[in-house]
Amino acid sequence: MTQSPEEPAGTFETLGDINLTLDLLNKEDSISKESVYSQLTSIIQNSDILDDAIVHQLIYYASKDMRDHKINREIRMVAGEILVSLAAHDFNSVMYEVQSNFRILELPDEFVVLALAELASSYVSQSVPFMMMTLLTMQTMLRLAEDERMREAFCIALEKFSKAIYKYVNHWKDFPYPRLDANRLSDKIFMLFRHIMERWASAASRVQTLAIIKAHGPTVSLLLHREDLCEYALGQVPWLLNQYKDKEIDFHITQSLKQILTAVALYDVSLPKLLRKHIFVNLLHQVCKVLDPPVKENEMEASNCFLILAHSNPADMIEFFDEQVRSNNEATRTGILTLLRSALSAGEPNLRDHIISIEKTVKVILGDLNIKVRNSILLLIQTMCAKRYIEPQEGWPLIDYVFAQFAMSSKNLEKPVKPNSAENELGEKSVKETSLEVLKTLDPLVIGMPQVLWPRILTFVVPAEYTGTLDHLLGIIRILITAEERKKGAKESTALVVSTGVVKLPSPQQLLARLLVISVLAGVGKLCGIGAVRLLKILPEIIHPKLVDLWNTQIPELLKSLEGKSINISQWETMLLQLLKESLQKIGDIAWTTQLIRDFSQQMGGYSNTSTEKKFLWKALGVTLASCQDTDLVNSQIKQFLAAPSQLGDQRQGIASIMGYCAENHLDTVLKALKTFQDQENFFMNRCKGIFSGKKHLSKTDVMVIYGSVAIHAPRNQLLPRLEQDIVAQVLSFYTQCSQVLGMAVVNKDMDLQMSFTRSITEICIAIKDVGDPQFKFSYKEELVGYMLNFIRDEPLDSLASPIRWKASVAIRYLSQLNPQLSLNDHLNILEENIRRLLPLPPLEELKDDGQTDQDKEHIHFLYERSMDALGKLVRTMMWNNTDGEDCHEVFNLLRMWLVSQKEWERERAFQITAKVLTSDIEAPDNFKIGALLGLLAPHSCDTLPTIRQASASSAIGLFCMKGIHLELERLQGLQEGLECADEQIQIQISSKLAKIVSKLIPCEDIIMFLEETLDGLESLSPKCTRACGIWMTTALREHGAELEDQVLEMLSIIYHHMPVLRQKEESFPFVLEAISQIASFHMEAVVSNLLLKPLPFDRNTRTIWKALAENPASSGKLLSALTEKLQSQLEDDVAGPESISVACAIHEVVSTGTSVSKVYAELFTVLLKLVSCTLGQKMLTSIVSHRRRRVLLPGEQQQMADPCRLSTTTLKCVQAQAMREGLAKESDEGDNLWTLLCNPNTHHLGICALARSMAVWQYGIILDIMDRLQPSLTSSSENFRITGTAFYSELMQEPVLWKHGNLQDVLLLMDQSAWDSNVILRQMAIRGLGNAASGAPQKVKKHKQIILESTIRGLYHLARTEVVSESLKALRKILEQLTERDVSFYFKEIVLQTRTFFEDGQDDVRLTATLLFENLASLSGKKWKLFFTEEIKKSMISFLLHLWDPNPRIGAACRDVLNICFPFLGLQEVSGVLDHLFDGHDVPRARDFYRQFCVKLAKKNQDILWILHTHSFTFFASNWEMIRSAVIKLTDAIVLNLTSHYLSLIDQEQLTARLQALRQDPCISVQRAAEAALQTLLRRCKETSSPL
Repeated sequence: MTQSPEEPAGTFETLGDINLTLDLLNKEDSISKESVYSQLTSIIQNSDILDDAIVHQLIYYASKDMRDHKINREIRMVAGEILVSLAAHDFNSVMYEVQSNFRILELPDEFVVLALAELASSYVSQSVPFMMMTLLTMQTMLRLAEDERMREAFCIALEKFSKAIYKYVNHWKDFPYPRLDANRLSDKIFMLFRHIMERWASAASRVQTLAIIKAHGPTVSLLLHREDLCEYALGQVPWLLNQYKDKEIDFHITQSLKQILTAVALYDVSLPKLLRKHIFVNLLHQVCKVLDPPVKENEMEASNCFLILAHSNPADMIEFFDEQVRSNNEATRTGILTLLRSALSAGEPNLRDHIISIEKTVKVILGDLNIKVRNSILLLIQTMCAKRYIEPQEGWPLIDYVFAQFAMSSKNLEKPVKPNSAENELGEKSVKETSLEVLKTLDPLVIGMPQVLWPRILTFVVPAEYTGTLDHLLGIIRILITAEERKKGAKESTALVVSTGVVKLPSPQQLLARLLVISVLAGVGKLCGIGAVRLLKILPEIIHPKLVDLWNTQIPELLKSLEGKSINISQWETMLLQLLKESLQKIGDIAWTTQLIRDFSQQMGGYSNTSTEKKFLWKALGVTLASCQDTDLVNSQIKQFLAAPSQLGDQRQGIASIMGYCAENHLDTVLKALKTFQDQENFFMNRCKGIFSGKKHLSKTDVMVIYGSVAIHAPRNQLLPRLEQDIVAQVLSFYTQCSQVLGMAVVNKDMDLQMSFTRSITEICIAIKDVGDPQFKFSYKEELVGYMLNFIRDEPLDSLASPIRWKASVAIRYLSQLNPQLSLNDHLNILEENIRRLLPLPPLEELKDDGQTDQDKEHIHFLYERSMDALGKLVRTMMWNNTDGEDCHEVFNLLRMWLVSQKEWERERAFQITAKVLTSDIEAPDNFKIGALLGLLAPHSCDTLPTIRQASASSAIGLFCMKGIHLELERLQGLQEGLECADEQIQIQISSKLAKIVSKLIPCEDIIMFLEETLDGLESLSPKCTRACGIWMTTALREHGAELEDQVLEMLSIIYHHMPVLRQKEESFPFVLEAISQIASFHMEAVVSNLLLKPLPFDRNTRTIWKALAENPASSGKLLSALTEKLQSQLEDDVAGPESISVACAIHEVVSTGTSVSKVYAELFTVLLKLVSCTLGQKMLTSIVSHRRRRVLLPGEQQQMADPCRLSTTTLKCVQAQAMREGLAKESDEGDNLWTLLCNPNTHHLGICALARSMAVWQYGIILDIMDRLQPSLTSSSENFRITGTAFYSELMQEPVLWKHGNLQDVLLLMDQSAWDSNVILRQMAIRGLGNAASGAPQKVKKHKQIILESTIRGLYHLARTEVVSESLKALRKILEQLTERDVSFYFKEIVLQTRTFFEDGQDDVRLTATLLFENLASLSGKKWKLFFTEEIKKSMISFLLHLWDPNPRIGAACRDVLNICFPFLGLQEVSGVLDHLFDGHDVPRARDFYRQFCVKLAKKNQDILWILHTHSFTFFASNWEMIRSAVIKLTDAIVLNLTSHYLSLIDQEQLTARLQALRQDPCISVQRAAEAALQTLLRRCKETSSPL
């Protein structure tokens, strides 16, 4: 099958998937089929196009499996689903397949029926044309169905068919074919339904009944469209209603009933009255079940049924509800109210004609005290108001009910008649909340609502029981009045009148008193307070006509001040009191004012004594008295309050507020009244009377408080003349009297007395300060300070039960600001005492544990916060009263020990105080230094508690602000808020950001102090703070590094001083190193010079510093360059001093960290090589060894002498290792032995050679740089350095690339000169260089062959030093490889003769090289020297043959090669075959076998050579090598065996026998055995020739 262009790319994949699974459907495996069908379901649903052939196959398999009884039901069901889903691709084929199995008078398979039902449900349009045939067939089957499942399937089919036909009947125009006769279809449905109801319904099982119920609704709904079948259809509804028995099927019953009611409404069918009543009752029962609460879904369906009935039969439904609601049943009432609310919410228009009926129904149950009913009524009223179902004439009782329910619930909650159960309490709270919600959502401008509300709504403003509704009540009133004002402006008739004549409205004074007191709540953000202010704004005409202009100006300003952030309550009270004062002045009516005083007094009982409203009411009453012009009235009112203060509630607070505010205009009157009261009252008797009568009278303590309040409110121009005599003296007198018992002073622990005394003194001090007279000197200051300090000292250090600390601290703060001023020491003593009595208290949680109740705990918390605030303000005041920065620091030092306390709660308190002291609104003295304080505070931005972290940041910011340094405050404050996060990483990040922002602003002169303080912090702070401390320190140094040149040495000195301690702290020490690195990044020369002054060997700290400098990216690059330059300058004279060793040690520490050497490698390598050379063989000078550091040697440990060369070599090794890691050098062939060779004077040259070989030739640019820098070494005055340079160059001479890019010809000539030097090592290295030059530059060697050969051959005569000889032999071998026989002809004989002398040398290397050189000489003999060379071969062949078994296998291999070369010179090519044959194998042949075969061949070829071998063998009998002695004996054995009689007779048999006899005693057994065998051979040959032995 090919893909058409239009087919999507995924078609092939889909078909492929189906084809893979089709084969599986033939299998009998149920499990396999289940998975296949699951996969097919997904494929079919996700495929838009399927091939027809595949669809037909799938239809076949699905139909077959669906009808197969051998397969389990789940798979059959899935197969049926697949079959139905295939109808989307080929409906007709699927329908044909199903109909073919659905035959007349044959009971079909259950799943065939279900498939037909699903087809009708899913494909209505395509199924309807087949419906008649299907129904006819089905009609013939019903009587055959006896099985329960079969009957259930037919019921399901009836349900689906009915729904499909119902849809067609009502929407036939939407179907794509001509209209069918729906009556014929409904006839068939009718017959099927009638059969089921008559034959099956009565005896149906529970499952079958459920199936009938589900089919009942769709079937009856379809039949209702036929008038002739309507009566029958409705007649079946009672059966449905009678099935309400089981809650599990109730939902399906209600669902079917809903379908029927929908059809009734659609076809406008009239329900019989009895049936309608039956339906109402059953539906209501579904909503209002008591014993068995309804299922939520069923309840919702029942509610939807009532909505349908509300549309079709509203009057009947409301009549039914009215009848049922009178039953006094809670469930019924709440159900009906809920149904009514649902109907109103649905916006059913037919109900609007029955508003009055609904209101009357509701009013019937307004007296019901049941909580659920009350709640339901409120919710219904809310909906009625929202949907405009409130009728002007009848609606007010409903609104009044809302307020009444709020008041009732509030009363039941606050003062219940009997104890509330938990359920009742929750219910009352719900009623209260619902009442408020109704008022919140009430729209007073809905049509008819203004007439309902106005003016009766005003009656709820003043009574105290409605206070909780004021949030919404005042808004309602304001909206009504505002709307009325608009109508007046538009000249429309108003519906609002001031009074109806029936309702008693509140008086203007009552409204003003109430609204003004409520307005104070706006200061704490309460809506009712704001609403009261807004209402006052539009009520001036009602309050008093003269207030219109004033309030129109002032109240908008009040409202404006409430915008944005919450205003301070004290400021807000002041503004309201000012408005009251100005309003009373504007009115100017004594009678009006007098009535207002009475109304204030009458409303006193409506508020609790501790409420904000009550406290403000006292002040308002005092202001009203102050505004009253009638002095007699004021005097009488004051006396009345003094005589009967209990009427005020809290008598002390109330009388103090009233008297204080009254004193603003009537100071003389108030003071006289107080004096008269004191003179007339007997406080002791009043107290006794109060105990018996229960009425409270003013005490001396109360009067003290009154005096303080009078002082703070007294007119400023009248206060000071009367202060000390008429006020302060009276207060002290009262306190003294209260502190005496029988005339004797005692320590009074009466907290109330102390508090009152402290309060009075504080207010007096505030009053004096507000006067602002600099000439006034308060004579009682020192005495009063003493009292306050005594109070503080008497407070316990383990609890916080009283506010004495707080109040006394406040009093001291105000006293300290008065003249005469105290000394600095006095201030310090006062502060220390205050700090000492508060900061050491236990943690807040422990303090709160002392509280018995939650209220006690909250009180302790309150005292704690106020005490801390008071102490902070006290410290701040006393600190900044100083004009000298040093004095400020003295004050701050009192907090220092607490800021670093190990107890986090003490640190927290200290930081809270510090944050209050260091604020942005302070201007610090000019000489105030911030460095030390910043270093102390900033690290705590990562402390354990968020409060400490934020206080630390705040304090740090404040330091800069006080110095007038501009900061990005918004950004900093945002970072400060982020410190609340508990994530340590985020804290560190924020602290780091803070440091970056502010560190650059630290004055340079403060950096030293900042550094010292942070170093102290690194020693003592916690790990987190230590980390922050380090970050701040390093950030500051980074920001200011360039400016600190003059302070570098001092900073380093400070850091070194702290290092011994910080070394022990793992978390701190890295920051110290980072600090030094930061300094070095700006001032590298100074830091390096300073560190190099440290004695050798470097101590641990110094080494660590070097490594830290190296590891720091900011300093590592400069560091190595600086050290290299310094070392280079110290070695200019080729002499190494102590300072050079220090630099080398420093370089070692730096490079060992992995610091890259690529940029300075050539320079560094050269200078270190020079240092190694210059220190070779030296000992460490005592001047550079530290005498101060001594340590005890461990047992067995010996004192080691310092070796400067070893130190230098170690540094070079370190550099070379790093170079290898960077690809600048390669591993040496000597491995680690290289460095041992290098620092030993005897092997130094060998180490240099190995080092040179480790140079990376591919980095020829670097090597050429090294060579250029090292070339002066060849002519250095230092012999060691010359050796070093010569050895280094000797290896590099063999590299052609270096000859190509470098100038090595001059070096070659210098090498030739050095080859004649008196220093043996120098000669050796020079000769090596000449030999290596042959590999690196053959043409240069040919050019200078004469001088090179002469210098090299001369080395062969240096027999005293084998090294020179060996080097000469190697060099000659390399050189001769590049020359021709003509080039060497002149020197050939000399070279051959000298070479032969080394065949038996004791050094393997010499023997080997000599053998190899002799091999090379064979090719250069030419015609001229061939005979000479042949003779030399004869003389040398014995050595080659014997050394085939040399202890050194390489020499044996070389001898084998040279023999093969030499045999042709002797005409013995055939003999070489024996050599090749025997040595071809892996195993070395036995010497005896080889020599016998060799001699056999040789004897046949040339007996003369055999004899020559014998004559040259005697010298080898005394060889030092066992293997050679053994070999020569075996060779002699073979020679004797193969000599002819002639030559045998020439043998000195006596001498040979003696030698063999001697070798029989040789220590080596193999030699003994070989001698014995040779001797036997000799004897045998002698016998054979009859030669006597």
